[in-house]
Amino acid sequence: MKKLLAIILIVNCQILIAQENYIPSKENLEARTWFQDAKFGMFIHWGVYSTLGDAEWVMQNQDIPIDRYELLPAFFNPIAFDAEEIVALAKAAGMKYISITTKHHDGFAMYDSKVSDYNIVAATPYGKDIFRMLEQECKKQGIKLFAYYSQLDWHHPDYFPRGWTGRKTGRPEAGEWNNYLNYQDAQIKELAENYDIAGFWFDGWWDQAPDKKNWQKRVKYRLEGIEWNLEKTYKMIHDVDSKLLIGNNHHELPFPGEDFQMFEKDLPGNNTTGFGGAEIGRLPLETCETINHSWGFNLQDGKHKSVKDLILYLVKAAGNNANFLLNVGPMPNGEIQKEHKDRLKAIGKWLQTNGETIYGTRQGAVKLGNKIVSTQKGDTMYLHLLELEGTEVVIPNFSQKIKKVSFFGSKSPIRFKQRKGELTFSIPESEQDELDTIIEITLK
Repeated sequence: MKKLLAIILIVNCQILIAQENYIPSKENLEARTWFQDAKFGMFIHWGVYSTLGDAEWVMQNQDIPIDRYELLPAFFNPIAFDAEEIVALAKAAGMKYISITTKHHDGFAMYDSKVSDYNIVAATPYGKDIFRMLEQECKKQGIKLFAYYSQLDWHHPDYFPRGWTGRKTGRPEAGEWNNYLNYQDAQIKELAENYDIAGFWFDGWWDQAPDKKNWQKRVKYRLEGIEWNLEKTYKMIHDVDSKLLIGNNHHELPFPGEDFQMFEKDLPGNNTTGFGGAEIGRLPLETCETINHSWGFNLQDGKHKSVKDLILYLVKAAGNNANFLLNVGPMPNGEIQKEHKDRLKAIGKWLQTNGETIYGTRQGAVKLGNKIVSTQKGDTMYLHLLELEGTEVVIPNFSQKIKKVSFFGSKSPIRFKQRKGELTFSIPESEQDELDTIIEITLK
């Protein structure tokens, strides 16, 4: 027991030292500020799996062995893919950046990788680098581009020991873990060096993660050397370009070298999914969500979230100090579903009027569950009244001094009372917005 506790202390000390050793550059800190100001981005899950119309986990969910899955690239010819149109759609939605899967868990690269021929240029009849096309179009239209990269790989033979997933793909029960890490880092390095990107969105660490409910197993994993060596990977990226932002979807507090913290299908700190609930750190935050229930294209998933629900998610994310990364899964031909296009354009229309209360803001001091959230920019606080009951609004524990209260948009003044730390005012039903009644408070 003493030996195990000593190992834990050593590991924790090593992590703390590594964290202290990472000092973000001036350019990196500026990029973090831009990221926090951006508030809204487009997530794109797309790969050869789209040809099966059963989302991005089809290889795992249908237990497809590698030799059969490798037939898919020959069927992948997305002749309707239009980088200009996709980037323009992101702009019309009010999005400031795009994060797209350069390699998902199936191991297939959606860019011209020189490390492996298992990629869209070398292995498909399409033969074009869609990541390069998006990179060039993002430059033209003023959108930042992020590279999603899955550390988990169901295809590579040296991804061994096996993790929790991809156990029925027909790989031999042998392999050299360090060979896989070298392969992974080589692909990550070529993305960092050869493409003009804003950063990386990593995923899949959890496949080899220790069991959080069993700390002895956690130590055992470390003793066996089953490590991702994240510090090495992150240093390599920042050595290429210190301003590149790094986030990792590991559902933990940020690790050494990371520049933003992400939450999957949950607002920061929440755990409706069963794998959320991570403590909120001090880095910029982001939450991601789907328009329907699937990340990759799913032919049978027609349960699309409403425009109202998606806008409310964006507002709640901003009110929780986080960006909102909203996903689309292009069809096999490269087009985005009409239902998703329509919703994105509707969000963009709302932002044209109300974007001032979202972009460039930080979380305000008022948060009553998710019924009322607030964003703030300088001396201006925006109250987002999302669920009004009656006409009277009561904000407890409001000690800041107020200059004026008004409706956002019309700027019409609202009479208010502030007594004993409680702010009260009334919103007539005729002035209430069924989606989001926004009140502007100017602070002294």
